[in-house]
Amino acid sequence: MPNEYIEKVDQVYRIRGTRVALDSVIYKFRQGRSPESIQDSFPALSLSQVYAAIAYYLDHQNELDDYLSQNEATEAELSHELARLYPKGAALKERIKQSLPKAA
Repeated sequence: MPNEYIEKVDQVYRIRGTRVALDSVIYKFRQGRSPESIQDSFPALSLSQVYAAIAYYLDHQNELDDYLSQNEATEAELSHELARLYPKGAALKERIKQSLPKAA
């Protein structure tokens, strides 16, 4: 899937010439954020790069949805393994989470 705006480096899709992962733009797009709002979140990106990332996602949606699902599964496995290896860390994380102010 070569593209002038998107590159795959070390199994991670990125906006070419930046360190911004395509995943980050896709998740915000899926949340219904506008391209301008997405750009506000990533000052390293031009508006044309954001539009290109969205277009790339729409043109390759099945493949990228599979890629995102695999990443989410890997992250869940890693979190589970870390919780198993470091149970005190999981308890600390829960205490910190509960001490944070609740969103209104």
